This record gives sequence, C-alpha cells and structure tokens, in this order.
Amino acid sequence: MTDLATRGKAGRMIRQPLVAMTKMFTPRWRGSWFAHLQTWRPYTVWYAGLVGLAGGVLAGQGHAAAWLLAVAWGGPTLGWLAGHYLGDYFDRDLDAVSKPRRPIPSGRLSSAGAVTAGTLCLIGFSGLALAANQRSVVLVAAIGAGIVAYSRFFKARGLAGNVTRGALTSMAFVFGSMTVSPWPPLEVIAFAPAFWAHDTASNLIGTLRDVDGDRACGYHTMPVRRGVAATVRAAAGLYAVSLLNVAVVGSLLAQEAARPGVFAFLFLATGMGLADFMLLFRFSPQSPPLLALHAHEVLVLERLVLTGSLLALGMGLTTTVAMLAPVLLLSAVTQALMRTKHEGSDTPRRAL
Repeated sequence: MTDLATRGKAGRMIRQPLVAMTKMFTPRWRGSWFAHLQTWRPYTVWYAGLVGLAGGVLAGQGHAAAWLLAVAWGGPTLGWLAGHYLGDYFDRDLDAVSKPRRPIPSGRLSSAGAVTAGTLCLIGFSGLALAANQRSVVLVAAIGAGIVAYSRFFKARGLAGNVTRGALTSMAFVFGSMTVSPWPPLEVIAFAPAFWAHDTASNLIGTLRDVDGDRACGYHTMPVRRGVAATVRAAAGLYAVSLLNVAVVGSLLAQEAARPGVFAFLFLATGMGLADFMLLFRFSPQSPPLLALHAHEVLVLERLVLTGSLLALGMGLTTTVAMLAPVLLLSAVTQALMRTKHEGSDTPRRAL
C-alpha cells in the first residue's frame, strides 16, 4: 500500500490548502445557493456541454450557426443538471445512510426544491430543443425518461442501471447533432457507441465508491452482486470498446489535416485511462472506497480529453485546445475543492 499511501498524502497536500482558502473567503450564509452548486457537481457539468457541442460541430462541418452550437452545448448541460437534481431526490434515503452531508439529507436543499429545479431544467432543455429542431424534442423526452428510469428503477438493479446511464450521454451527443441537422448524420451515429460504452464504464467505477452503503440499502449494483474485481474487469472492457470506437471511426473520417489533433487527444486520454485502470487492477478485489473515488476523479478529466478528439475532428486542434484547457482547469480545481466532501461518505479515511 506504500504507493497508494504516497498518492493519498500528495492529494491531501494539494487539496487541504484549497479547501482552507475556500473556507476563508466563503460567507456563513452561503447555505442555499451553495447547496445548489454542490448538486450541480461543477467538476462534471462541463462534460455534458462538450459532448453536445461535439455532436453539433461534427454535424455542422464548420458551417453551423453559433447560436445553434450554443444550444448543442446548453441543452445537454440543462439535462445534466436535471439528472443531478432528480437523481439526488430519488437517492435521498440512500444518501441519508451513506452520504448524510449531501444537500438533501443534510436539510440544506428540500426534496421539493430539488424536484422543482430538476423539472425547470428539463423544461429549459425542451425549450432549446424546440427553438433549434422540433424533432429533437423526442430525444429530450427520452433523456428525461431515462433520468427517472435510471434513478428510480435501474440504478439498484446492476448492469441495467449502468447501461441506462451510459445511454443518456450518447443521446446527448446525438441531440447536439440535431441542433444543426434535421436528422443525426451517419458519422455522429458511428461515434455514439463510444460515449455509451465510456459512460457505462465510468458509472461502473462510480459504484465502487459505496459498496457497503448500497448493500445495506438493498441496491444490487454489480460490485454488490459480482464483486469488485469483476466490476473493474467489465469497466475496463467497456472502456477499451470506447477507445477502439473513437480510433477506428476517427481514422476513417478524419482528413489528413485533422488526424494529428484527433489522435493527440485520443493518446492522452488512453494514457490517463490506462494508468487509472492499472491502479484499480493492482488493488482489486479489495479496492477501498477512496481509491474508487480517486479513479473516478481521473475519469472525470479523462473523458473531457477524449471528447476533445471529436471536437478536434470538427473544429481543429488549436480551437479545441483553447476551449478545452480552461474547462480542464476549472474541472480539476472544483473537483479538488468540492468533491471529497460532497461524494465521500462518513467512513474514516483509512484507505489512503
């Protein structure tokens, strides 16, 4: 455990000063708005917009109106926020046991407030869809139904829940393409399985963070049913499918000038993912919750880089780097400041 302990110590040395600065400059009356900010998970929310934008730029092929690309970004972002609000509402009993510091179980955000905010986000999503392409409202309805189905029914039912969660991201990608095109182009459909597989894998890693809490509350997630090692293997296989999809379809579609950007982001994402899964394999089948949280933190940043491959295909390397660099920085900083407190359980942090 020496390497893992060293990693944990280094992580705490970086995180603790940032948390101290946040406390110093944060007023005591922050409660309500900060509860909403925590619910948004700002370290993840940029991903949804980038996924939608990737679909838009691929479908638009450099000729899409700026406001339509803004819809491609904004619609999935609102859908992502709705998923967090409604997911936290449906998980309020589970969180009361394993994560009582979260906004709803801690009393800082009411259940009615979460449902209202989630519903308003879906209404806003629908409005953007109507403005851009009325056909895309069907996807908004499917995403809304998927959010409820995942949180209310499938999340507690093993792999079905993970697959449902992965499908939501691929639908957001297709939605982005339909903001600039009447129907999703074939090249967008060809890339959609990458997001489905990747986010199914990421969601599987997420289930490793609270195996004991899920078991206690009757959630039959894959690590509860099959164990940690089997879950890590399944996630690694899906992750490989995602990378293979981007590599094969990207090599077929990318023009010569776009190939360096596409594969630069793909190789960087692959390196991040391989390092992450090697650590998980090393310490499974007894991967501690805090290690799983750390692994998911890496995937939160890695998936932004992987999405950059598709953005580079449609926007070019320079524009993609200019857009992705601040997003990665914001995601990394907000994750360091907020995530352990929001996502971590009250279990003593002995793992690292």
